[in-house]
Amino acid sequence: MTAKRNRRKQTQTLQERLAAFAESARERASSLPPGREREMLLRRAKQNEVTSNLTDWLSAPAAPRRGHP
Repeated sequence: MTAKRNRRKQTQTLQERLAAFAESARERASSLPPGREREMLLRRAKQNEVTSNLTDWLSAPAAPRRGHP
């Protein structure tokens, strides 16, 4: 017997979800005193921003290569 997977239709793009998480993590981190939890939130926010940028870059149309038409 196989388990049924929970599937949800996403209403926001991946980039929008990553940006929203990064923004909320930065807001939460700003209210915390310096320490481990704050650093982890800031690290995850940065990772989400980088992931969003990479996703944009990977989904962009390919640029022509040098020496090739």
